[in-house]
Amino acid sequence: MPAQQFILFDDECRDHLLPFTFTRPVCELRVGILTIREKWQRSLNTRFSFLTRPYLQKKFTPEFGDVNFMINGCVLPDPRLVAQVKSLQPGEAIAEPDPVNTGKSLLIAWCTSEKIDTSVAFDSEAVIRSSRVIAPVNSPRAVRSLTDIFSKNADALRDDYKLITYKRRSATIYESNKVINRNDVFIEEGAKVELAFLNASKGPIYIGRNAEVMEGAMIRGPVSIGDNSIVKMGAKIYGPTTIGPVCTVGGEINNTVILGYSNKGHDGFLGHAVIGEWCNLGADSNNSNLKNDYGEVKLWDYATQKFERTGMQFVGLMMGDHSKCGINTMFNTGTVVGVFANIFGAAFPRNFIPSFSWGGASGFVEYKIEHALETARRVMARRNVELTPVDEEILKYISRLPNR
Repeated sequence: MPAQQFILFDDECRDHLLPFTFTRPVCELRVGILTIREKWQRSLNTRFSFLTRPYLQKKFTPEFGDVNFMINGCVLPDPRLVAQVKSLQPGEAIAEPDPVNTGKSLLIAWCTSEKIDTSVAFDSEAVIRSSRVIAPVNSPRAVRSLTDIFSKNADALRDDYKLITYKRRSATIYESNKVINRNDVFIEEGAKVELAFLNASKGPIYIGRNAEVMEGAMIRGPVSIGDNSIVKMGAKIYGPTTIGPVCTVGGEINNTVILGYSNKGHDGFLGHAVIGEWCNLGADSNNSNLKNDYGEVKLWDYATQKFERTGMQFVGLMMGDHSKCGINTMFNTGTVVGVFANIFGAAFPRNFIPSFSWGGASGFVEYKIEHALETARRVMARRNVELTPVDEEILKYISRLPNR
């Protein structure tokens, strides 16, 4: 029997998901409880490799077989789509008109026995032209823009909750907690939850292994607290919110996704926001998520190099990996911060802060790569994680990009 491989590929939407995809393939974004890759792995009961930009491939490597099932890393699985992907034959592709880019198609999946050139960016339109195209059995949910990460988080959270907790029993939910709709609260073994308010009437609450929810914390689902994360005393978390693994959070959080390994440990508001890994928000930092005139919010788009309309009234902060802000930092509605930005000082900084920037409202200078890497090593060592030579290569490459 021919050897089969399952590979998650990045298409052109990857550039619309910067700054988060500077440092990872699209499928490593967390939407709901799980990353997109983890959803597909559970759905197909197999491991995946990656087809992403060449500079990321030393860390996220592709592995090819005789027959390769290529799945778009921005697409979220559902049972009917999973069955359709499994039935693909070499030379067949699943595609539909792209809901974002008029006149183009969204390549959902593709089966091939041909050799794939990993040294160039993936060309989904070329694949569609050379394949027998099948329409999807149902239009899938896909993460095609920054706002999709938090705006599609509610449905993804509910789906992941069902997937993870199916035929499983929660660890003990102690009577010291005030719980509404106990059947939709699931606590993994090793988690500590005492004297907290857990309201699952609007959606499920999932608390991961060895996480801690301190006394007085208020959580209104749908919400996921990742493995080894801490919710501090008196925190107010409104769903749909995902706190990834190894985070510390406090204050007020609403409709936010924190990918993991980041801290917002003090009071301050974070809403309609996406925060990458290894970020830190100083005490009493706040983001605006609504303009004073209640108008539509625009966001910086790396793909077009300009501010683009979102069609949304509520949009907060998008902060890339390894970025930090000092105490009392204020972010305007719809602010995009790149990788390794260090922001501090009074008044609002501008709505787009490029990667490797150091400063605030009064202006920015370059955050030197050597200094940035030194800080990253110290930050990651506190979590017993190593900044590997491959990680350093990736970050140095990003620092040299003209539109970072």
